Amino acid sequence: MRILYLDIDSLRPDHLGCYGYHRNTSPAIDSVAREGVRFQRCYTPDAPCLPSRTAFYSGRFGFQTGVTGHGGTAAQPRIQGAGRGFRDWYDEHGLAARLQRCGLHTAMISPFGQRHAAHWFYAGFNEVHNTGMGGMESAEQVWPAIDHWMNANLTRDNWYLHVNFWDPHTPYRAPAEAGDPFATDPLPVWLNNEETIARHAAETGPHTASDLWMYDGMERPEWPRQPGSIYDSATLRKQIDGYDTGIYWADRYIGRIIERLQKQGLWQDTAVIVSADHGENQGELGIYGEHATADEGTCHIPLIIKWPGAPTGTVDPHLHYNLDLAPTLMELLNRQSPALWDGQSFAYALRGEKPSAPRQSLTISQCAHVCQRSIVWEEQNQLWLFMRTYHDGFHLFPGQMLFNLTEDPHEEHDLAQTLPDLAQKGTCLLQQWHDEQMMELVQNTGETTDPLWTVIREGGPFHAMHQPGKSPLPAYLKRLRESGRTEGAIELERRYARWLPKSERSVS
Repeated sequence: MRILYLDIDSLRPDHLGCYGYHRNTSPAIDSVAREGVRFQRCYTPDAPCLPSRTAFYSGRFGFQTGVTGHGGTAAQPRIQGAGRGFRDWYDEHGLAARLQRCGLHTAMISPFGQRHAAHWFYAGFNEVHNTGMGGMESAEQVWPAIDHWMNANLTRDNWYLHVNFWDPHTPYRAPAEAGDPFATDPLPVWLNNEETIARHAAETGPHTASDLWMYDGMERPEWPRQPGSIYDSATLRKQIDGYDTGIYWADRYIGRIIERLQKQGLWQDTAVIVSADHGENQGELGIYGEHATADEGTCHIPLIIKWPGAPTGTVDPHLHYNLDLAPTLMELLNRQSPALWDGQSFAYALRGEKPSAPRQSLTISQCAHVCQRSIVWEEQNQLWLFMRTYHDGFHLFPGQMLFNLTEDPHEEHDLAQTLPDLAQKGTCLLQQWHDEQMMELVQNTGETTDPLWTVIREGGPFHAMHQPGKSPLPAYLKRLRESGRTEGAIELERRYARWLPKSERSVS
């Protein structure tokens, strides 16, 4: 059995042709979808990068592993303590180690483990090829490692290869030779209007329209495909075209891999999986080019699987997590999954069957840019998203938000106040999930602390710390006032006054 896992960082599904995008960003990925199963509603349970990939390879929620953020205690797995054996949990029960036990030679081409000092990410791999640029690689710089590995291993049997592309991640780095493939294509209609552009330019927070480089709007000449701020249709085009060109450039090299498999006569018998660690907000909640929230833009990911003997050109409409892939692979390979895995197999979809008990809801979390936990569920043929914010990451989000994703996929209309019964249902669903996770945590580890609160206790999400001496807030408040967003500065200062030195407060 040969399994190729294509991991494209920051790839949102609705910017792919096979998910309905109006631009031709992804002809190679679309060809995989035509020969496989496209999963319409797959989400990462924990965003962004480090929590998501930890969940994927551990088969467990960040609530259980403890990995929910990008720094502090929440950026490392819980210590197993006295119960740890000669090897740790990741080596015993992680997905890659399980694939090894299925007789597969496991290989990875990615710098991710070093980028986040996440060495457990490599557990269970026979080979690791670190492309060495910490996630700043462009596809043509990843290609030599792919080419070398394929020359040495492609025709052998029983391998699993994880290939990591980074091009859709900021800063947009597609080289000049990629050209400007979407210069004459229309922009997304919902974004390209004066009212939306002006409203987004007035908002506060990292990676909002006036602060695309997190806390400033300066141009970076070394990254010509990405603007410093968005204030008109031209700068909006630069932002969206930069992202889409990144997808197009990664897809071009995916096409090379497919071509090699076809020339070797291996295409039909090789399983190909296309997915991402997370999506990317491109205007949702006023955020651009960042995976900063627990919402549709950040947590909804593509999942496309071409499996030998599976249906072709079909769509699965049910709710799934990325960590559901681990038990799915085990079932397809006729192996048992570890009891502690949180995933639920969807192998039925690859056998052309209907699910016996599909998921009714998904909980998604974010603790690196904000502290949010959200629930996605379907009711009366509508897909709903209820969001609970504990730390707003300096975005001035309300404590609760409710969106009808079926009618409002870009989250423009918060319905929490107008539909209180549905907001209450979202609250109850979240609380039920939380209680179940706490019970499991206590039983398995003896721990009694929700890792979200660990993040807040240690100073807030890594990219929006409120801890005195470490927070970007004092300098950002000055920038907001200098850029005409005084009202936002006043409200942020009011919310976070207790964390600011008295000398830097202008409100009591």
